Amino acid sequence: MTNFFFSSILWFQRIIEKRIVAVAKVEVYSSMFCPFCARAKHLLREKGVAFEEIDVDNTSGSRSEMVERADGRHTVPQIFIDDFHVGGSDDLAALERDGKLDEMLGL
Repeated sequence: MTNFFFSSILWFQRIIEKRIVAVAKVEVYSSMFCPFCARAKHLLREKGVAFEEIDVDNTSGSRSEMVERADGRHTVPQIFIDDFHVGGSDDLAALERDGKLDEMLGL
């Protein structure tokens, strides 16, 4: 019984380590009262994905950085996965609907 318990723990630990390594870097440029931002962040949280949230209203220079990285788009959210510009909330939802988001996230 003890060997089974320890082997189960090791198996679970390997799965967690693989998942941590496989998950992509996700950045979300957002603002506090944006419902589209809330929707995008909710989807990422549901998937268990950690992301860096960059508040364009309270972080100096972040809005101009976002516009430059997002090829001139100035609305929030703007979402990046491993430095690839996904787009906004609707674009993220479309990736999920088409079954492509998990692969991009490394899930």
